[in-house]
Amino acid sequence: MALIALLSFSCSTEEFPEETLDTTELQEAPEAKIIEIEILELINAHRISEGLNPLNNHNTIKAVAFTHTDYMVEVNTVSHDNFFQRKNSLIQNASATKVSENVAYAYSSAQSVVNAWLNSEGHRANIEGDFTDFDISAEKNAEGKWYFTNIFMKK
Repeated sequence: MALIALLSFSCSTEEFPEETLDTTELQEAPEAKIIEIEILELINAHRISEGLNPLNNHNTIKAVAFTHTDYMVEVNTVSHDNFFQRKNSLIQNASATKVSENVAYAYSSAQSVVNAWLNSEGHRANIEGDFTDFDISAEKNAEGKWYFTNIFMKK
């Protein structure tokens, strides 16, 4: 069970080697799903309870997160593949100075995925980090399992 939990979510900061990928083309962000709105609200409620500023939703972050969630569904694995492409896209298109992300798979509710992230030191550090904006993408695979990409950004 611990191995499944370990493989079901992950976090990323800026500590990966640079990748040489095109970061200029942005897709349009899809409309927010209820589970995504609930996750953002839960994260902000947690931040407020810790005396931290709530984060602003950001459509460019949502668009970037969506491309990664769609990719994870397509390859059927949770990963931080191409993190630097997402980071550079947010630097170029949203004036980001700092970018981090949490990813997850197979949680069935907003509360369960947020609880898992909060119970992991690295993920909690992202949630409680020095950021100004965030957004999330949640997409189901063919079996109905959710994939999540939650990106945090500081301007």
